[in-house]
Amino acid sequence: MLMQRIERYMRARHMPPTRFGREAVGDPNLIAQLRDGRELRSATAQRILDYLEENECGEDCPCARCSH
Repeated sequence: MLMQRIERYMRARHMPPTRFGREAVGDPNLIAQLRDGRELRSATAQRILDYLEENECGEDCPCARCSH
């Protein structure tokens, strides 16, 4: 479920996986490793969720289909 959310986020923003990993948790290899089966520690998963919550737009986003 988290990986699907990450993939959707990256796709919507045309964001490379290395950038997402670097910005979310400081690890540019994060997404490649997750795709290869890496298991996340709960603290890392929470950091990713916090990053997504901070950067995702909701339905009431003023930029409508934003490019954040």
